[in-house]
Amino acid sequence: MAEQQGTDTKMPDPVEMSQAMTKIAERSQRLVSEFLERQQSGHGGTTLDPLNIGSAFLEMTAHMMADPGKLVQAQMNLWQDYMKLWQSTTARMLGEVSEPTIEPETGDRRFKDSAWDENQMFDFIKQSYLLSARWMQSTVGEIEGMDTKTAKKVDFYTRQFVDAMAPSNFVMTNPEVLRATMESGGENLVRGLENLLGDLERGKGRLAIKMTDTEAFELGRNIAVTPGKVVFQTDLMQLIQYTPTTEKVHKRPLLIIPPWINKYYILDLREKNSFVRWATEEGFTVFIVSWVNPDEKLTAKTFEDYMVEGPLAALDAIEKATGEADVNVIGYCLGGTLLACTLAYMTAKKDTRVKSATFLTALTDFTESGELGVFIDEEQLTALEEKMSQTGYLEGSHMATTFNMLRANDLIWSFVVNNYLLGKDPFPFDLLYWNSDSTRMPAAMHSFYLRKMYQENLLAKPGGIELKGVPIDLRKVKTPAFLLSTKEDHIAPWKSTYAATQLFSGPTRFVLAASGHIAGVVNPPAAGKYSHWTNAKNPASPDDWLGGAEEHTGSWWPEWAKWVSKFAGGKVAARVPGDAKLKVIEDAPGSYAKVMIHD
Repeated sequence: MAEQQGTDTKMPDPVEMSQAMTKIAERSQRLVSEFLERQQSGHGGTTLDPLNIGSAFLEMTAHMMADPGKLVQAQMNLWQDYMKLWQSTTARMLGEVSEPTIEPETGDRRFKDSAWDENQMFDFIKQSYLLSARWMQSTVGEIEGMDTKTAKKVDFYTRQFVDAMAPSNFVMTNPEVLRATMESGGENLVRGLENLLGDLERGKGRLAIKMTDTEAFELGRNIAVTPGKVVFQTDLMQLIQYTPTTEKVHKRPLLIIPPWINKYYILDLREKNSFVRWATEEGFTVFIVSWVNPDEKLTAKTFEDYMVEGPLAALDAIEKATGEADVNVIGYCLGGTLLACTLAYMTAKKDTRVKSATFLTALTDFTESGELGVFIDEEQLTALEEKMSQTGYLEGSHMATTFNMLRANDLIWSFVVNNYLLGKDPFPFDLLYWNSDSTRMPAAMHSFYLRKMYQENLLAKPGGIELKGVPIDLRKVKTPAFLLSTKEDHIAPWKSTYAATQLFSGPTRFVLAASGHIAGVVNPPAAGKYSHWTNAKNPASPDDWLGGAEEHTGSWWPEWAKWVSKFAGGKVAARVPGDAKLKVIEDAPGSYAKVMIHD
């Protein structure tokens, strides 16, 4: 290989290598023994196919065989593509300039090493893989006759297989790994094996991939550091009031309801990207809900309990803390879904304290719920409920794995290469630290949420669900609403979140941001990244909305600040946490946020 000429090859020390491999063997044997013990004790589960993948692919095969002509044509197309690739590669070997048959998508970091383009052998491997991947996914995608859910499941798991088989994931077909192996005398692979065993030990037999240097961060020290105090708490949440940074503040406080699938501090990572800090600097009295990381004692907590002990309790507490009954509220993701339910409940109770509602990437109509819908069918829900019945909650690691699969190349395979093949430690990254700080889900609440909303889509139907005996009807909500979605969101697809513009009866402002579920939301103006689209009208079709929308450079945050200021009231003297009827319990980020799943 041309790029490896002149590379110093380090010969491994046989004594050190022997000692390392002996330790690895001992750790491996212990892990296998512990795994077998768990299986024999019944903790491994009895369902061989809990994701119901086998039946989906069996149905796909039946439909594929029903039209053999189309399959033959697909194979011929693949053969023709390979003929082009062979001709192109041969031309390159003869010193001719030849255009590639296929190229990676823009931003595909798997093939960033220059050898993928410069070395003829690796270029052939790369293009061969890309052709096969395209053929496999397009062939599966064009099969007719399958129901929509089965088709989506087959497409999703085909992509998982395709991503797993990328040549970048294997030692002998990754030029960067080969160079590292030659230069270190194989030490990278030994370190990688140690990293792999460490992740298996940390996950107690389950592969818990380490995505960042967990020792580099500590809540309240260099992450979640915006000054504030916990001023109220229930079994399910602590309410944080942040210290003002301006002498005058808007009269109406701002309440933020984050999702409880993850922890609140996604909105308060570091100073430079903290939405919370930015909002205080904009003159808001900011309160945020910090949800508990539940254990078996909270197994019976329901979705209704989250509403009562979450936003409703927070509204009462904010009035005691500030003397102000009226508030503006933000709900993020699942927190936004809860906010919609709460507004419908309050509307039925003629409670008008919420003067504006902001929904960040929040689903209210689950007709098209995105790729998470792949995990929602009767067989999988039954298996999930059986798993939750053993402990009373869903382990945070289960949810983390699900979300990581939605972006497998970025959140799984890139770390397999870095940690296990290159033998490197992951880089300290605040966002990935947060992503690894998983939370549990109480069994009763989670089952209700998945069945009533994802599976049956009852939230979008008037009276489809009841909370505290009140039929929930989103069509009766007249609260002014700001809806923020992100264009590349795989968790809450923007065209699905747009449906809320047709559900709510009040004035709605829909804004679409570039990027995805996290980066599109956590996008401070100072970063100068991404863009967003606005449109004064809300036609029935999201495509029509985008067709008439205007694109603006930079963050959506100033657009929201301009909108919400209309509902913020006049200016009053800044409120300091603990100066009113609610006394300080502890410093932010509070004890609830610091509970990790292994505690």
